[in-house]
Amino acid sequence: KSVTKSPQPCEEARRRNTMANVLRAFLSRLSQSAVAVVPLAALGGAAYGVKESIYTVEGGHRGIMYSRISGIQDVTVEEGFHFRVPWFQRPIIYDIRAKPHTFVSPTGTKDLQTVDISLRVLYKPNRNKLPTLYRELGVNYDERVLPSIVNEVLKSIVARFNAAQLITQREGVSMLIRETLIDRATEFNIELDDVAITALSFGAEYSAAVEAKQIAQQDAQRAAVLVQQAVQQKEQKIVEAEAEAKNAEVIGKAVARNPGFLNLRKIDAAREIATTIAGSQNRVFLDANSLLLDVNSTTINESTLGGSATDAKSRWG
Repeated sequence: KSVTKSPQPCEEARRRNTMANVLRAFLSRLSQSAVAVVPLAALGGAAYGVKESIYTVEGGHRGIMYSRISGIQDVTVEEGFHFRVPWFQRPIIYDIRAKPHTFVSPTGTKDLQTVDISLRVLYKPNRNKLPTLYRELGVNYDERVLPSIVNEVLKSIVARFNAAQLITQREGVSMLIRETLIDRATEFNIELDDVAITALSFGAEYSAAVEAKQIAQQDAQRAAVLVQQAVQQKEQKIVEAEAEAKNAEVIGKAVARNPGFLNLRKIDAAREIATTIAGSQNRVFLDANSLLLDVNSTTINESTLGGSATDAKSRWG
C-alpha cells in the first residue's frame, strides 16, 4: 500500500516566506524614505529655530528679557529686530504710549453731600523702570494700581471741600487732585500725563435744594425790582403834581394880569370840541355856551378864576 503526504506544511512555509519578503521590502523602502526626510526635517528645524530666535519691538513699545536661568534682566530693549535664545529667553513687551481711562467714584463732601465725580486719566509706564514694574506688578499694572489710588485720592481731596466749593473752585480742586495723584502713581513707576474732572453731579436732594434756593433768589430780585419801580412811580407822581401846581399858579397869575387869557383858552377848547364833533357821524345840536364859543360871556370872571387857581395851589402844594 502506498502512503500520501499532506500538503499543509508546504503551504505554511510558502506563506511565511511571502510575509518575510513583504516585510523586508517595507523596511527597505522605509530606510530609503528616512534618508530623504532627514534633510527636510533638519531644514525645517533650522527655519523654526531662526524664527524663534528673532522678535520685533514695535513702535511705541519697549521690551524686557526674561531668562529661565537668571530671571528678569535689568535692560530695556528698544524698538526694532532683536535676537534671543529659544526656550531659554522670553521677551516681554510693554506699550509705553499714553492710554486714557475714566474712573467714576461716588464721594462725600465736607458738608456730607454725595457727589459723583468722573475723572479722566492719561497714564503710561515709566520706560526706565520696566523691569522693576514687571517684578512688582506684572503686565496688567493699570488694573492692579490705578483704581485703588484714584479712589483714595478722590475721597481724600473732595472731603476737604463742601458742595458749593466744588463748583466754584473746580479748577483748583482738579489741580490738587492732579498733583496728589501724580505723586501717588510715581511710587508705582507709573507716569500720568493728564488728570481732569470730566463730570460732576450731585444727589437728587442737593439738586432740589439748589433749585429751591435759586427760585428764592429770583423771587427776592423780582421783589426788589417791583419796590424800585414803585419808588420811581411815586417820585414821578410827585414831580407831576408839582408841575401841575406850578402850571395852575402860572395860569392864575396870567389871568389876574390879563383876563383875555381866559378867552384865548376858551377859543382853543372850542376849536377842539368843534373838530371832534365835525368828525362824528352823529348830528349834534349844541348852543354856544355848551361849545364854549361865547367868548364875550363873562360867566367865568377873574374872581372865579382866582379862586380856582387858589384851590389848585392848595390841592397840589
